[in-house]
Amino acid sequence: MIVIYHDVGGCHSSATAANIHINRLPMDRVPSKAELIALPTFDKLKKGDKGKMIYIGEDEFGAKVYTMARRRSQRIVIPAISDMYLANTGSLEGLFLSNTSPSVNNIMRIGGISSRVFKLVSFGRPIVAKGTLKAYPDIVEIVRKTKEYMKAHLKQ
Repeated sequence: MIVIYHDVGGCHSSATAANIHINRLPMDRVPSKAELIALPTFDKLKKGDKGKMIYIGEDEFGAKVYTMARRRSQRIVIPAISDMYLANTGSLEGLFLSNTSPSVNNIMRIGGISSRVFKLVSFGRPIVAKGTLKAYPDIVEIVRKTKEYMKAHLKQ
């Protein structure tokens, strides 16, 4: 079983969601900015990481949890992942794909572009962290729905 949290850049909303999913970040409160920035992949991915599945950890169901920066190619990347999983397992059972893009706000966009695209990390990282903390309840809801979907679709 695998869970992939995906978004455009792969290192803000998806990194946060994946870390909530494996209980590295809390679901019941908004973490501090320091907790968020301390995550190994939060605002730290490199250009070469785009399109790669980045392993975050294992969840309570035994699923391996990943993030992915799919850029704006969701209609190509997601079917490709699904087809590869199907070819290797004979079924799509156990593949859970969760798009975190709906949680991204403009503060996150400004900070993320500043930090990752323009390489103004000291300027952009605090901004993207602030935006992520503002979006945190929305990200938690995406994780909650993903876990509910998993529970409903796992073989008993």
